[in-house]
Amino acid sequence: MVRSINPKKAKRKNKKKGEASSSSVPSMPTRVWQPGVDKLEEGEELQCDPSAYNSLHGFHVGWPCLSFDILGDKLGLNRTEFPHTLYMVAGTQAEKAPLNSIGLFKISNVSGKRRDVVPKTLVNGDDDMEDEDEDEESDSDEESEDGASTTPIIQVRRVAHHGCVNRIRAMPQNPHICVSWADSAHVQVWDMSSHLNALAESETEGKDGTAPVLNQAPLVNFSGHKDEGYAIDWSPATAGRLLSGDCMSMIHLWEPASGSWTVDPIPLTGHTASVEDLQWSPAEANVFASCSVDGTIALWDVRVGKTPALSFKAHNADVNVISWNRLASCMLASGSDDGAFSIHDLRVIKVGDAKVAHFEYHKHPITSIEWSPHESSTLAVSSGDNQLTIWDLSLEKDEEEEAEFKAQTKEQVNTPQDLPPQLLFVHQGQKDLKELHWHNQIPGMIISTAADGFNILMPYNIQNTLPDLAA
Repeated sequence: MVRSINPKKAKRKNKKKGEASSSSVPSMPTRVWQPGVDKLEEGEELQCDPSAYNSLHGFHVGWPCLSFDILGDKLGLNRTEFPHTLYMVAGTQAEKAPLNSIGLFKISNVSGKRRDVVPKTLVNGDDDMEDEDEDEESDSDEESEDGASTTPIIQVRRVAHHGCVNRIRAMPQNPHICVSWADSAHVQVWDMSSHLNALAESETEGKDGTAPVLNQAPLVNFSGHKDEGYAIDWSPATAGRLLSGDCMSMIHLWEPASGSWTVDPIPLTGHTASVEDLQWSPAEANVFASCSVDGTIALWDVRVGKTPALSFKAHNADVNVISWNRLASCMLASGSDDGAFSIHDLRVIKVGDAKVAHFEYHKHPITSIEWSPHESSTLAVSSGDNQLTIWDLSLEKDEEEEAEFKAQTKEQVNTPQDLPPQLLFVHQGQKDLKELHWHNQIPGMIISTAADGFNILMPYNIQNTLPDLAA
């Protein structure tokens, strides 16, 4: 499992997109570049196409972060209007243990523009592409038409954390309660309510990024693990219930108790190597899944003993990450160290091979995988090949529909023919991608972290809304 990132302060190239004008550069057909397949020739460079996004922003916070989480807020459940405001928590990977911290972030003025997948002008039969191009160019400017800045406003409060933060997660029911896995083999629970309140109540708190690192004692400091770890997950069904797994293959169950937690000193055992990820079932309160360097995925019921209810071989290499589909709870996704990721149908796991889809598009380790909270067939994947990909498993190749779409948009892009039809979007530009998350309350928004900082992205072709759970 490739986890570590180079502990040096991230440097970001602030090259403005689309600097060259059409008059100074010879007109050449646009071509999709495939990492690991295409090579840059001398004098060539990659350019981001801003028209592929409804919103795209990047920022860094000093030391890189291996893990982060998006915090639930009270700003609305289905937010579609720009600019957006969001909250997140992240833990650093500093060069020296005392330099690490947990950061609470308020990111406001996240600007963007919603585009139509098929431009309205073309649908109506008009052939005016110049206006569309002008709109796209204006989107990349630092100021909007009314003169307002389109640059996100970053506010941060920092809490000292001794040692690198391997993974950090916020409790879904109470987002101010966070748990961190440290490389010192300690698992700590924190109450961040005072910091979140300070950020919510002020437009200037921590805005310049020079706010001091505050000292705060954790609510709980568990040192019962024999080694460091990365696997941790809060229960979506039982507030405060928690799992933590370590590199010695042990899993501990945490139960909330009178404002604190009771950690079972007897671990759950079943894997023969490091436990890499844990996921509670979205449908059954006592069931969870784990994955391991031993290549297996195990399913557990905490009411029945200390061993898995069942286990199956999922990959031929380390299983780095898993994600349980919250909208289709029979589906579990897994990502491997060999770059492959698979979809497993848990309904048929006892009668045969549960693998219903398998993709080998990525050629480097899968570092993060997560189902969309908005569409049951959509998931996002990040890899060590510096690609973040979005997939819609409901898609199949339709040559007639593809030809019609190209005719409508007058598509001139030389699209590779060997890409899987389920591949919906490829995001690049970050170095050493480590983790991604969908925003539960802003449909289509993904945040990712890498060695050189964070990206906030909203691909233009991810046009969805939150599901009607009452239906």
